[in-house]
Amino acid sequence: MKGPEMAKLEFYSVVVSNKPGKGAELLSAFKEAGINFVGIWGYPVGKSKSRIDLVAEDAALLKKTAKQLDIELGKKQTAFHITGEDHPGAVAEALAKLAAKKINVHAVQALCAGNGRFGALIQVDQDDVKKAAKALA
Repeated sequence: MKGPEMAKLEFYSVVVSNKPGKGAELLSAFKEAGINFVGIWGYPVGKSKSRIDLVAEDAALLKKTAKQLDIELGKKQTAFHITGEDHPGAVAEALAKLAAKKINVHAVQALCAGNGRFGALIQVDQDDVKKAAKALA
C-alpha cells in the first residue's frame, strides 16, 4: 500500500450573509471566471453571517477575480491536502503525525473520494505550517 500524498495549499475566506442563495451566488461568479476548487467549506458565523473557505487550484486567479468582482477575501491561510488509499484510520494517521510534534489542528475536513481513495484538508495555525509540512511529508 502506497502512503498518502501531501500538498500544501493556500486558501482564502469570504464572509457572506447567511441567507439562501448567497453561497450559490458567490460560487457562480467564480465559475464564470473558470475557477476550479480543490475544496470549499462553509459554516455560520453568528446568526447573520456565513464564512466560506475556498481552496482554488489557481490561487492567483482566485485573487485576481475576487479583486475584479469586488469580493473581499480574507488573509492568505494554509491547508494541507492529504490524499491516499482509504482504510480505517487513514485520517487518524495524518493527525497522529501532527500530534507527535505537538501541533494543534485548527480544522479538518475529510471524505471518501471513491474507488478506495480518501482526501482530507487539514488546517493548522500559521505559526505551525513549516513544522506541520515537515511532519506530514
